Amino acid sequence: MPDEKPTGKVKSFEDFNVYRQARKLTSEVYRLTRAGAFAKDFGLADQIRRAAVSVMSNIAEGYERGSSTEFIQFLFIAKGSCGEVRAQLAVALDQGYVAAAEHERLTSLCRLVSSMLSNFIEYLKGSRYPGQKFKPSQRNWAAEVVNEQQRVLDELAAARKKARENKSEP
Repeated sequence: MPDEKPTGKVKSFEDFNVYRQARKLTSEVYRLTRAGAFAKDFGLADQIRRAAVSVMSNIAEGYERGSSTEFIQFLFIAKGSCGEVRAQLAVALDQGYVAAAEHERLTSLCRLVSSMLSNFIEYLKGSRYPGQKFKPSQRNWAAEVVNEQQRVLDELAAARKKARENKSEP
């Protein structure tokens, strides 16, 4: 899994640091649930995996929706799933599936992702950018330019015609 930082403008959800941290959390959860007694508790292993996958999936889906409002909604869902992972890590600790130090490390990662999601949500709430969905497409922009040019040409033709008519009157 690449850990490099993106350069320049965000081009996809993979460019967000919060997404990369959520991906790291998911990988750690999968690693943890493959070993020992945890691997035999199919219900809990499946549930914590699905919750971890939900964090990164909701970041991705929200971004791809193309609207800041929807993105914020999906980031809140991701944040909820992150809390779910933390709760399930507590169950895993109580059942002896994970050592205290590992539990604390993964819980700290969950808190980091949750905090990053909160900060991102607040940033988007303060932004005036409505999202890609509301940006005019290149095709529409080109059609608008052509229509505007045609309108100007029509106005010029009408003005010329009127000027000719006014000159020919005695």
